[in-house]
Amino acid sequence: MSGPRGIEPGDQAPEFELPNANPSVGGEMVTLSTASGSSGIVVLFTCNHCPYVVGSESRIEEMAAKARKHKMGFVGINSNDPIMYESDNWESMVKRAGKGMSYSYLHDESQEIAHSYGAERTPEFYLLDAFGKVVYRGRLDDSPRDPSQATTSELSDAIEALGTCKEITTPRTDSIGCSVKWKQ
Repeated sequence: MSGPRGIEPGDQAPEFELPNANPSVGGEMVTLSTASGSSGIVVLFTCNHCPYVVGSESRIEEMAAKARKHKMGFVGINSNDPIMYESDNWESMVKRAGKGMSYSYLHDESQEIAHSYGAERTPEFYLLDAFGKVVYRGRLDDSPRDPSQATTSELSDAIEALGTCKEITTPRTDSIGCSVKWKQ
């Protein structure tokens, strides 16, 4: 059940099945169930052009590796309107994925999944446990554009806590980034 801001910690995440612009990781179509690891999954709402995403790319890859280390899946979902934001079209997604992306890069063309999750920004992260329950929602850290200025590590801390069966001390933060580009 999602509230006015979508799903929150404690809520069950909606299932999805989306086309993958990075089929070498996960195949042509990817579902939440098939992408999840035995300990859970990180679902990232992302895009190709946002300076906050671009500034965080290496750290996003680090989080994907950390998730895999803890037996969690990791997927990126691009829900931006590819008509108004051509850099977020399918061809651009395939090109970006081909530059060494280590996770499935899914296209939410209808924006249904972004709406059901309540995604607000790029990048925005949802950490789900092995049962599909949201245990963390929010930002990577407090400085997505400039890693040298980061003073927090909320997503990394949450992945570590879930992966070692400890309590997540900060289950909710507000994401920092560009707004999701909704269709008109």
